[in-house]
Amino acid sequence: QLQAFGGGLVQAGGSLRLSCAASGFTFSRSAMGWFRQAPGKEREFVAAISWTGVIRNYGQSVKGRFAVARDNSKNTVYLQMNSLSPEDTAVYYCAANPEGSSFDRQEYSHDYWGQGTQVTVSS
Repeated sequence: QLQAFGGGLVQAGGSLRLSCAASGFTFSRSAMGWFRQAPGKEREFVAAISWTGVIRNYGQSVKGRFAVARDNSKNTVYLQMNSLSPEDTAVYYCAANPEGSSFDRQEYSHDYWGQGTQVTVSS
């Protein structure tokens, strides 16, 4: 089970940090991903982090602005979002890829999904 929280309304240029708490599977042996879906658009890959947190991958649209991190002692993954723009407005989902690689950006590779948290960036 994954539970994401931390979304909200923020002005352009602002920051938010999303958190995702995991339970029911071996978090420390799972790559973790963040995806987002804007209204009328397909869900897209945002970021992923390896089991130990050493390897991190980002979608092109967020590279340099977002940072993914994890704390295996707390079974939690984070997404720090900086320099937000209205184009970042979306529902953000965390997802788990047990025994998987952080290089895998495919939705179908992720077995567990959180309920999503809304991020709205006003101009």
